[in-house]
Amino acid sequence: MLTRTALLFSLTLASHGALACISQETESNDAEADADGPVCSSQSISGDIDSRRDQDWYYFDVNEAASLTVSLNHDGRDDFDWYLYDPQQQLYAAETSSVPEAASVNVDGAGLYTLKVTRYRGQGAYTLDVNGIPDGSSGGGDTGGGDTGGGTGDGNCDQGTRPSKPGGLTSYLVGNEADVCVSQADGGLLVMGGGTDVDNAFTRRVKPLIGGGDVVVLRTSGSDGYNDYLLNLLGADSVETLMVDRTQHAESEYVAWAVRTAEFVWIAGGDQSDYLNQWQGTALQTALDEVLARGGVLGGTSAGAAVQSEYIYDPDGVLGAYSSEAVTDLCHENINISTGFLTTATMQNVIVDTHFAERDRMGRLMAFMAGLPNGIRGIGVDEATSIFFTSDGQGVVDGVGNVYVLAEDATTSRTQASCGSPVIYEDVLRYQLSEFDGYNILTGESTVSPKRIGIDGRNSNFYINQPYQ
Repeated sequence: MLTRTALLFSLTLASHGALACISQETESNDAEADADGPVCSSQSISGDIDSRRDQDWYYFDVNEAASLTVSLNHDGRDDFDWYLYDPQQQLYAAETSSVPEAASVNVDGAGLYTLKVTRYRGQGAYTLDVNGIPDGSSGGGDTGGGDTGGGTGDGNCDQGTRPSKPGGLTSYLVGNEADVCVSQADGGLLVMGGGTDVDNAFTRRVKPLIGGGDVVVLRTSGSDGYNDYLLNLLGADSVETLMVDRTQHAESEYVAWAVRTAEFVWIAGGDQSDYLNQWQGTALQTALDEVLARGGVLGGTSAGAAVQSEYIYDPDGVLGAYSSEAVTDLCHENINISTGFLTTATMQNVIVDTHFAERDRMGRLMAFMAGLPNGIRGIGVDEATSIFFTSDGQGVVDGVGNVYVLAEDATTSRTQASCGSPVIYEDVLRYQLSEFDGYNILTGESTVSPKRIGIDGRNSNFYINQPYQ
């Protein structure tokens, strides 16, 4: 297997040759070592995803700081995603259901960059544009990024002073480096569905509870995109993004201290399997589990929301499960559920799913529930939507979409729920919540009336009673 260092060296040799900008994908570019390029700002690239496992890699050079705009256009019936990497790490994951799938990413000019195009659903042609690549860029950049020195800020609230930062840990800090002590009596949990962040959820629910305190953003890939956004939106004393991409960093006192002294801890979108692989059983997990208990606010979006519940959909080493697959077999090969991460009281006997209606995840959430202990509740959150739970379990919705709470009662029937057979799961209570609607996850009380829905995996049209209406 080619190491990342070797493959980047081989691509660098190619990219520094006299190669014309590409306009058409050339197979085989299914691995990073075989990335196609160079990509140029002036030239669109036509490509094709021709199978479920197809992925296309591209490369280009940026040797000075720049703001890149990446746009992936395709048929509206498909759902394609892209991922941007520098020589050290993944910088950005564009994995919404938008068409085109577009975003701007600031890069520091680390040299060679690679970009991967994959599919979530569908297959066919696409057009890729990367704009903002400097002409004749030169000079080097700091590949580590952010603040890499050890801080010595004053530690308040009996947490001591800021420990020295371990080597290799990337962090980005804006605002006051010293810890500010804010008295917090009652925190909460913010569960967001991915895609566009919900400004009102931060300002209405989080800001009043943190009193201008410190914010920590956790991720295993990406950059510092939340720093200025949350600093200004929340009126925070500081925002520090920590790239905790290996277990030894999750075990470090620096990371644990940052979480323990933060008034608000936010887990960004990414890969929940990576979060579990790197953070479970570490000092970071312990610190996260203490946030709500000490009156702090904890939250996350997409993968960062999925890891909040007791039961976690964990596609580690398997393909993401579609609803149409999950309903055909309670033990489908793409279903993997993990537990044992956080013990948040409001999230016990709960499983969370995100990007919900946009990616039609109702069927798979019910299939997950049918294989979990009786009394399980499911929370499905649409993109650009959130639900905030106070410590007494009361939830309120913000955003433009819906939150779907699924629950069981004496009428609910797991008519057929065994491995190797289609799932038949009937009379599940479904609460469809829009902005300002409420649901108490501990008592089951809601401001909206429920509807009975279900799934019958024997049928191609497997939903019983139109779950999204």
